[in-house]
Formats: sequence, structure tokens, C-alpha cells
Amino acid sequence: MKKITYISLLLFALSISLAPYSQLQAQDDESESPISIGADLVSRYVWRGTDLGTSPSIQPYIEVGFGGFAIGALGAYTTNLPGVQEMDLYANYTYNDLVTVGITDYFFPDEIGGYNYFDYKNDSSGHIFEAMASFNGLEDLPLSAMIGYNFYGDNSFYIELGYGFSMFDIFLGAGNGIYTVEDPGQSDKFGIVNIGISASKEISITDNYGIPISAALITNPNSKGIHLVFGISF
Repeated sequence: MKKITYISLLLFALSISLAPYSQLQAQDDESESPISIGADLVSRYVWRGTDLGTSPSIQPYIEVGFGGFAIGALGAYTTNLPGVQEMDLYANYTYNDLVTVGITDYFFPDEIGGYNYFDYKNDSSGHIFEAMASFNGLEDLPLSAMIGYNFYGDNSFYIELGYGFSMFDIFLGAGNGIYTVEDPGQSDKFGIVNIGISASKEISITDNYGIPISAALITNPNSKGIHLVFGISF
């Protein structure tokens, strides 16, 4: 458990300590700033085929990138309470824009009952740690693939394949454990949980600024659900 605590504290400390460096770099060369900040507003927070909020969600983020490394934090806050709230820390490395490996500390605070962010006990923690690897596709072969494994707080796998066409993307995901709604005792059984199509475009505001928007039609055969999600990024 101490190792898990150290990992989370390291991710947090790196995110905080690198922010001033990023701001200084941004002042020196604004166009090459290593820091990215922004927020997404989505009509539903559907993650890997599961609706996590049953309401619109505000999703801010901050990320510091240097070389192929990236360290950041992101949140997801539903507009209804009680709803699923989320605050994540992550670190990853991307090689040649082709392969990414990383670790994410997912945390789900209880905004109603109260929570202790620094509780890392496996039987009571709101943290889930995931190790992931992804293949990001080639210019001539826009096929992507990823696999994620929750190694603390949960023991679920998730895998996903995607393909990018000129006007839209398609994806197919499968998982077990927390991703499925199987009968008790069947948590190790994999199910198709995330099938969909997505598209995006940019609305031009000025010659140098535009607002990205996106839409996705997502169905989850395992839970028999379907969602049409609209998003806008700032």
C-alpha cells in the first residue's frame, strides 16, 4: 500500500513542481509552451461504454509535456448531485507518436458523504490505478489499439480497437469486472461494452482561433444501453 501512496504522491508532486517551469517556458516562447490547459463540456460522461454521470459533465485538465513525456491532471464533474465525480493524475510516455505507455490514478470523490483523498487502503480507497499501453496508428494505417489493466483498487482489463476514416472514427471495446454487468461470480468474463462512431470539426471564431466540437454515437451491448454524446472543447 505504501508503494501505491508513493506513486500517487509522485504524480501529484511532479504535476505541481513542473507547472512553474512550464509557465516560464511559455513566457520565453509562447508558441512552444509545454503546458496545456483547457476544459471539455459534454452532454453525457460516457467512458468506455458506461454512463458515469447521467448528466452533462465539465471536464477540466492541465498537462505538462517535455519530450515524449506527459504529466497531468484531469477532472470530470457532473452537474447533478449525487453524481459520479472524478479527479485523476496521470503520467505517460509516447515514442515517436506511435506507442504510448502510462499509468493513471483514477479517484472518485464522494461529494455528498465526504472523502479522504489520501486513503489508499485497498478495501476502502476511492483510488484505482491503471497501467496502459496503446498503439496510436500510422499515417497510412490509422488503426489504433489499447489495453489497460487496473492493478490496484480493482483487477479489471479493458481493450479497445479503433480505425480512423477521413470524416469519422469507429471503435470497439471489451472489458470485464467493473466494465460489465455480469451475474455475481462472473466478473472475469469479458463482454463487448463499447461500440461507436465519432466525428469532430472546428467552428472558426477568428482567423487564428476555432472551437472544436464533437459527437459520438455509443452503444454498450453488455448493458443494452445507447448514448448520443455532444462535446465542446475550450
